[in-house]
Amino acid sequence: MSDQPENSKANQTEDNSDRIKQNEDLQPKTTFKPKLSHILGMLFLGVVLSGAAARTWQIIGQPKPSLEPIAQGTDASIPPYDRNGLPNLNPPAPADAEVWECDVAIVGGSLGGVAAAYHSMKTGATTCLIELTPMLGGQVSSQGVSAIDESLLMRYRQQFPLSWTHFKNIIASQPALPEKYSYLKPGAVVADTNSCWVGNLCFTPYSGELAAEEFLRESQRSAPKSRWETQVAFKGASFNDKGNRITAIHAVRRIPRDPNYLVQGRLSRELKSWFNWNSDETFDKKAIRLQAPAGKQMIVIDSTDTAELIAWANIPHRLGAESFSTTGEVHAVADNPECTQAFTFPFVLKIADDEGRSLKELRKVQPGYSREEHRKDYDLGRFPMFEGNSMFNYRRIVSMKRDDPFKATPAKGDMTVVNWNRGNDWGIMNPPLILTDKQIRDSGQQQNWLGGLNTTALKDGENHALLFAEWLMDKYASAEFPIRMMSGPDSPMPTQSGLSMYPYIREGRRILGRSAYGQPEFFMREQDIRNDMEGGRKFNATSIGLTHYAIDMHGCRYRNWEPSKSPSAAPANEDKVRPIILPFESLIPQRIDNLLMGGKAIAVSHIVNGATRIHVGEWSAGAAAGATAAWIITQDDPSLTPQAILDRGRISELQNHLRSQGLLLDW
Repeated sequence: MSDQPENSKANQTEDNSDRIKQNEDLQPKTTFKPKLSHILGMLFLGVVLSGAAARTWQIIGQPKPSLEPIAQGTDASIPPYDRNGLPNLNPPAPADAEVWECDVAIVGGSLGGVAAAYHSMKTGATTCLIELTPMLGGQVSSQGVSAIDESLLMRYRQQFPLSWTHFKNIIASQPALPEKYSYLKPGAVVADTNSCWVGNLCFTPYSGELAAEEFLRESQRSAPKSRWETQVAFKGASFNDKGNRITAIHAVRRIPRDPNYLVQGRLSRELKSWFNWNSDETFDKKAIRLQAPAGKQMIVIDSTDTAELIAWANIPHRLGAESFSTTGEVHAVADNPECTQAFTFPFVLKIADDEGRSLKELRKVQPGYSREEHRKDYDLGRFPMFEGNSMFNYRRIVSMKRDDPFKATPAKGDMTVVNWNRGNDWGIMNPPLILTDKQIRDSGQQQNWLGGLNTTALKDGENHALLFAEWLMDKYASAEFPIRMMSGPDSPMPTQSGLSMYPYIREGRRILGRSAYGQPEFFMREQDIRNDMEGGRKFNATSIGLTHYAIDMHGCRYRNWEPSKSPSAAPANEDKVRPIILPFESLIPQRIDNLLMGGKAIAVSHIVNGATRIHVGEWSAGAAAGATAAWIITQDDPSLTPQAILDRGRISELQNHLRSQGLLLDW
């Protein structure tokens, strides 16, 4: 199966993953009409004569700005970087921060972060996890991709980590929807309503969040002092004198002032407020510091989907597409850090008649450029909307009849989560979503981290998704199949807009590992995972996990059709991809000795990311990182680091521990 149901992923060229033309940030302008009074006329004339007319018209003609949540209190005496070249927080972390003592600190409650926390606690380490959004689980909750996509080979062989299978069983036992959905039978669980054809398990983001919480509570019994919280933003870290170990993680918790607060579902408007140290009109804020217990060490795991800690500290990494000269991959075209895989804001459609209310709201969307230009990209291809093997059934998360998704038409009350390549994917690079190193420095985020994302790109992606929902209603709604976009407090995607509260990130920053397997800076290459190419390396000796998937690329392009330098010939069906062994080296970044990667940001190329980014790939990396971090703590040796496990020949001991945790290291 595929993240997008096309006949052949190898045929997913740059054309069929392209979006729309170059994005212009068109701001609506208002016109100032001064009163025709003598006083104002004289004042205006004076301003013109003083040469300040343009600025005056700009100020008077614009609506009153809303509260801009930019942190105050910058200390001019603090240098931008410490003596080791690592960033200093400015504004500095508040002195009255709440202290959490942690053996293992996990930044990011993504799917990989949940796996890392589970295995860390199962090993017995006191574990702390912070998550930016109000929902644990990343892909299965806050990012709205609550439809498990796995390779046919892995499903046929059931080659999954035991914890992944266990987690899916927990999902299947969760309430399908909140109790207020009275049209479901009392006590209906996901197993009663699951019927889709992307995979074997589709469910609401609500159910995914519940499962993640239950899953962690189960493992907490092995490490009762562990804790986790949502609505906590990463702000930075402190380091030892040598600059090779993290001594503390700094974060800020936000507490909504309104007890009925609901996320807007417009991250472009919320992002800065979520990351700002200061309280504002919407949130009360509290600083948090994660640190090791007295006399002990702490292992840190970056499980954010965009590698926030890596970006903030500028630890060696890559971003976007790469060239043949950089990677030695046959299908690599050119280095282009702007060309990451497309991101998506999923949303939920229900077959129900809301008397046009949701469509009326979508009509109000004012995109940066025309609806016609957005609509040029929308296409269901060979797939019908409702009949049989349909787009609606592809990720149907609630089925009233639980009928065959390949043959049956959906029924009233059914819901689907929409994540469609020729729909709400956003791969336009005008501007790109993820800030480069230079943009981070120039924006001041190296000292005052605000997420490392471009809010204009977020806004464009949000608008594109909302207008795709509008297009689907315009084109396919009928008396037999009325369509409602779910939004607000009664939506299984609990946001005001109905969009996911955070985008589905297919690709973010990817670390460069340390010297290994013949590379001075290790990363996995295309030939390492394909069975139809020579030159692949065997990673069995340092294996810490398995995954498998097609090389599934969701491309990028510029709005003016300038060459994107995207590897459009790289996509390949899963039969051309060998079972993928994840080597331990792919989890270990350079420079910082007590840091591991626990998700998508492992040491892989842009092309390999197309195969390792799916649910179980992220899970395998996170699970291995969590189990490894906790195992290091249990050795009670402050000098033992992830790299030292390799250098001291202790990898087989670690592998035995991973196997004892039910992780698969061999196919």
